[in-house]
Amino acid sequence: MNDAAGAVPSASTVDDVGLRHTDVPYYTQWGSPGWVRAIVDDDADPCDDPEWQRSGFTDPERYRFWADRLCGLTCFESVLDYWHIAHPSRAMLLDEALRHDIYRMRDDGGVDGLIYRPFADWVRTAFGVRVDVLTEISIEDIAARLDRDTLAIVSVSPEIRYPERRNERRGGHLVLLHGRDDNGVWFHNPSGVAPYQADAWLPFDTFGRFYARRGMTLTRA
Repeated sequence: MNDAAGAVPSASTVDDVGLRHTDVPYYTQWGSPGWVRAIVDDDADPCDDPEWQRSGFTDPERYRFWADRLCGLTCFESVLDYWHIAHPSRAMLLDEALRHDIYRMRDDGGVDGLIYRPFADWVRTAFGVRVDVLTEISIEDIAARLDRDTLAIVSVSPEIRYPERRNERRGGHLVLLHGRDDNGVWFHNPSGVAPYQADAWLPFDTFGRFYARRGMTLTRA
């Protein structure tokens, strides 16, 4: 089972201007948060990070291939640990996800995934988490669905790690929304770099530049 280091009892704050889940565990899709910048900007070998086996991988090649693609499962791991729902390591979650067609290998060696609807079916059965798949929905509207028992995973461009820069696309990466106010959202980015890595906040307009108008809400039973 995952050790969920740093996880604390679920907490949220609600007031007249919004809602924020506090102390949601942050995980990077690689080993250590401090290594992300070197990996994404400088093409550092993820296995040079001493913590690369932390998520349960033992084969370096499998880890190098999959860690770059596990933003969604990394977000989900944060959700499970925040709600104290037992689960195996991320590497074992990947094995289960592959069995449920949540990731699909392509003939060119690439991967399609995380695929929302089989993911929703799997996590409801395996973990008792209800997932609502949402498409063509604004960031304001999906954020409004956050409540004491609901978080969201949404599709953005990985370029959101540097929101001050102009982006070339939307979508292709998943981040975890855990708070909102009248002006914007708080989120964890599993491939982010500080200060837009853990518990980051962006205004709706800025976030919307990267957002692909689709995502999922996750609600605990």
